[in-house]
Amino acid sequence: MHSDHQTFVTAIHSKKKLKLTFFSKQDRGQLIRMCAPMDFGPSRRAKNKLDRYHFWDYESDTQNHVLSLPPEQIVQMQSTEESFDPIEFITWDLKEAPWFLQRNWGVFS
Repeated sequence: MHSDHQTFVTAIHSKKKLKLTFFSKQDRGQLIRMCAPMDFGPSRRAKNKLDRYHFWDYESDTQNHVLSLPPEQIVQMQSTEESFDPIEFITWDLKEAPWFLQRNWGVFS
């Protein structure tokens, strides 16, 4: 887990965006993005099943998308006062692919 793990969990429960600083392998340097925290757990797509942080990246170069990072790639997660609505990014059936971290997001829980 990252040292800012509790900031991540708190942001999930309060539905607040995070200012995420991370090391981008593709860009070979640090990037800063405004993100919604989604979940913490293994990626259902990756071969490596270690826990990682999943974010909705509002500021991607190409399009908004899920950003999944292992703790060691994250430099910092800072809380913000900017809210998000889960309807902005949840497109899958949560009964088939439920969250790892419990939350109270109504129909998106």
